[in-house]
Amino acid sequence: MGVSGSGKTTVASMLADRLRCEMAEADRFHSPDNIAKMESGTPLDDDDRRSWLDSLAAWIALRAQRGSSAVVACSALKRRYRDVLRTGGAGVRFLHLAGPQQHVVDRVRARSGHFMPPELLVSQYADLEPLCPDERGATVSLTLPPEQIVDTAIRELDLPVPGAGRNVSAPSWR
Repeated sequence: MGVSGSGKTTVASMLADRLRCEMAEADRFHSPDNIAKMESGTPLDDDDRRSWLDSLAAWIALRAQRGSSAVVACSALKRRYRDVLRTGGAGVRFLHLAGPQQHVVDRVRARSGHFMPPELLVSQYADLEPLCPDERGATVSLTLPPEQIVDTAIRELDLPVPGAGRNVSAPSWR
């Protein structure tokens, strides 16, 4: 979880590779209306996000029902959004990629081919609710190299890595 440009997709992809599981990019679950709204520089509101979060929770639930693990790259900026995602399965955990706003603005300005304009980062940082102590998860600096973030995630979230000498028959990451 984290604001746009925090490295969610990069880290999630690397983490899914290490865990040998599926990965979903939450941006692909947005409706065309939501994408158009963001492209125009208008932040999404909770009503815009509801069906998006429900579809992500359903995707998570399907994998949980199959007994398989998965990684989702999703902003999940507010506690209530994470609560919706947690309905997908009891094993849902969050990795918050946190860091300085200007660092992320620079990243977003440097990337191409994404619908999220850097101007919306202000609203994302305003909406961001860090993980609460009662939420299963960890917070890691987005300024670290992605490999180090993945290693930290595996350790801090106690994720089952296939072939690492741990029992992987009952994965807890969903």
